[in-house]
Amino acid sequence: MKLITHNTVVLIVVSALTSVLSILVYHNLVTGPAVTQDDKQRAMAVAEREFLLSDRIRAAFSSSVPTDFISAAESGKKAVVFIRAGVGTVQQKSGATQSSGSGVLISHDGYIITNQHVVSNVSNVEVILNDNRVYNARVIGSDSGTDLALLKIEASGLDFLIFGDSDSLRVGEWVMAVGNPFRLQSTVTAGIVSARARNLDLFGNQGIESFIQTDAAVNPGNSGGALINTRGDLVGICTAILSESGSYEGFSFAIPANLAKKVAYDLMEFGVVQRGWLGVEIEKVTAQISENAGMADVYGVYITSVSKGGGAWDAGVKAEDIIIAVDEKKVGSPAEFMEITGRKRPGDKVSITLMRGGRKQTLVATLRNHLNSTDPVGIMDSPVFREIGLEIRNLDRYEKSLISDVGVMVVSVRLGSLTANTKMEPGYIITRINNREVSSAGMLKATLEQNRGKTIVMEGFYPKYPGEYPYTFVMP
Repeated sequence: MKLITHNTVVLIVVSALTSVLSILVYHNLVTGPAVTQDDKQRAMAVAEREFLLSDRIRAAFSSSVPTDFISAAESGKKAVVFIRAGVGTVQQKSGATQSSGSGVLISHDGYIITNQHVVSNVSNVEVILNDNRVYNARVIGSDSGTDLALLKIEASGLDFLIFGDSDSLRVGEWVMAVGNPFRLQSTVTAGIVSARARNLDLFGNQGIESFIQTDAAVNPGNSGGALINTRGDLVGICTAILSESGSYEGFSFAIPANLAKKVAYDLMEFGVVQRGWLGVEIEKVTAQISENAGMADVYGVYITSVSKGGGAWDAGVKAEDIIIAVDEKKVGSPAEFMEITGRKRPGDKVSITLMRGGRKQTLVATLRNHLNSTDPVGIMDSPVFREIGLEIRNLDRYEKSLISDVGVMVVSVRLGSLTANTKMEPGYIITRINNREVSSAGMLKATLEQNRGKTIVMEGFYPKYPGEYPYTFVMP
């Protein structure tokens, strides 16, 4: 039932008083000053009818008037898909290991965002739309640091959700979870935002955790589904629950849309997430640390160490500084700090507001990648690489100067693929193919395509191990 707001009540009362005043003015100015008790009673009766029987008051109390949940749920259901992932082909499912979950269409041409754990270590991914159309999906890329993955189906004209601004979410705001719990397709549940920037320590120190906590019911199968606001905007990707039983017990958690959007676009453009690093070790600010710094409130992140030669070091950040804002966004906790910086790419400049010696300062730092370079690190997406089970990227300038001036890096090796059967492992640098020097990923791609049906010999090395390692297979 829709509640009457303060403004609605005021408007109705004013309308009623206006009616009474109109009758009194009429009697005083038109028929004379004499107003009988009967006239007053009739005027009050008119006012009561105006209040109790008006269309506005009936609409305010009517439970049949559509609410924002209906249209938002309708758009959410159309854009959320059911994902079946497993080992084996689509036709041969007997004995195959399968998992299921949800995904969210984020473009009309078939890009889908989901959780990495829904599609990890599988060779086949099937996507079922709300209208029961079935597609085979390709995994464009995934990111273990956020538990997100990007899929692609070959389709067009699809319904999709628009990324909302998760920073604008307020505790107490209504949200809805849309997914496929227990394989119950297109299930919608509602709740409120219970907390923000919640850290569950799911990834240890290896990922970004700044979850939106809600009390919308989420169960196994909801993973990768949508958290939407009452406008139907995508504000989060449902990811986890806290439960002793394995089912919903009152708490659910979603990855904020602003972070998910950045990860999805990185995977589209590069095939891998471009994560900007400041080069600091941080911990939570305690009441004692805050007091020592002369701060009235307890918030921010405490710098325990700064990596020499990193972005923070070059900007002048020091150990024992307290970062209280990044790009003028208040930093309340390490989780918020990791989320804000996690949306940035190497080479981005960030404004850092910090407390040092009881005084506020603002510094500008340039973020680096994990190799301490500002170069983007990208995976070259090609059918020929997928065919043999490899993800490949060019070496950046830092790697070329330190490790090798030729070659390409093997980012991942798909389980059960041609190259996996040779025992090749991620981190391998391919320097030669069939006695030709490998100058780039493009050159490697062209050579593989020109040698179909022939024996391929790849030569290279692992940076952490001595010696050369050749691998041989027949190109299909």
